[in-house]
Amino acid sequence: MTKTWFITGASKGFGREWALAALDRGDRVAATARNVDQLAQLVEEYGDAVLPLRLDVTDRYGAFAAVRQAASHFGSLDVVINNAGYGHFAMVEELTEDEIRAELETNFFGALWVTQAALPIMREQGSGHIIQVTSEGGVRAFPLFGAYHASKWALEGLSQSLSQEVRNFGIRVTMVEPGPYATGFGSSGLKTSEQNPAYDEARNGYRPAFERAFSERGTPSATRGAILRLVDAEEPPLRIFFGKSLGPVTEEYEQRLATWREWEQVSLEAFGEVQGYSKRLHNHRG
Repeated sequence: MTKTWFITGASKGFGREWALAALDRGDRVAATARNVDQLAQLVEEYGDAVLPLRLDVTDRYGAFAAVRQAASHFGSLDVVINNAGYGHFAMVEELTEDEIRAELETNFFGALWVTQAALPIMREQGSGHIIQVTSEGGVRAFPLFGAYHASKWALEGLSQSLSQEVRNFGIRVTMVEPGPYATGFGSSGLKTSEQNPAYDEARNGYRPAFERAFSERGTPSATRGAILRLVDAEEPPLRIFFGKSLGPVTEEYEQRLATWREWEQVSLEAFGEVQGYSKRLHNHRG
C-alpha cells in the first residue's frame, strides 16, 4: 500500500536519500526544509507526490502546522522521520549558553515538537511509525561532541518511553543510529565554539582517534533499501544501527557491564541490602 511520509531535513543527507527511496517506489512525501527552494528538484521530478514545506523545527507552532498540513493534504500520515539536526564541536567548558541551547532546540526539541504533532493523527488512524534519527553518538560518547551527545541521548531516552506509551495505539517507534557517513555532516552540518587554549594539547591528542573513526564512511544512498525495509517491517526494532557501529558499541557496553559488576558490592551497600543481610545473619547466629 502507498505510504505517506513526513521527513524533516529533506533537502540533503539522509533526509534527501530517504525521500528519494520513498518516491521512487510510488509513496508520497511531505518534505521539509528551512529553505524550501532546495526541494524544487524533488517537486519537478515527482510532481504531486511531493509536498514541499518550509519548516524550522525549533518553531513548535510551525511544526504542528506543517504536520497537520501534510496529513490533510495526503489524507494520512504513516511514517514520520525526525532527521533534521546538526553537530557542535567543542569541549564542554567551551560551550556558551546560546550554543548548547541551540543544539538542544534543533536536535531534541525539534524532534519532540514534530512527534507531538504527529501522535494525535496516528492515534486516530490506529497506526503509524515514528523514526528518530539519533546516532551511534546516541548510545556512546566521544570528547568534543558533548553538546551533540546530550541532544541525542535525550532523544533516545524520550523515544524509548514513547515507544511503550503508544504501542497499544498501533504506533511504532524506531531509533536509527547511523555511524560515520559521507553526508557532509563534518562540513556544513557541524558548528564550533571559540577554542580555549588550555585544551589545545588534549584537542590535538584526540585527532588521531577521530581520523581513525571517520576514515571509513558509509555511502548515504546505500541506506535507501534499509529505510524501506524498516518502514515495511511488521515489527520494526526499537533501535537499529546504520553502518558498522555494532562492534565498537558492543566493546564499550561490555566494559560498562564489567565496571558495574566490579562495583556491584558498593551498589548493594548503597541500597542497604548487604548491611541488612549481615545484620540478619548476626542475629540468627546469636
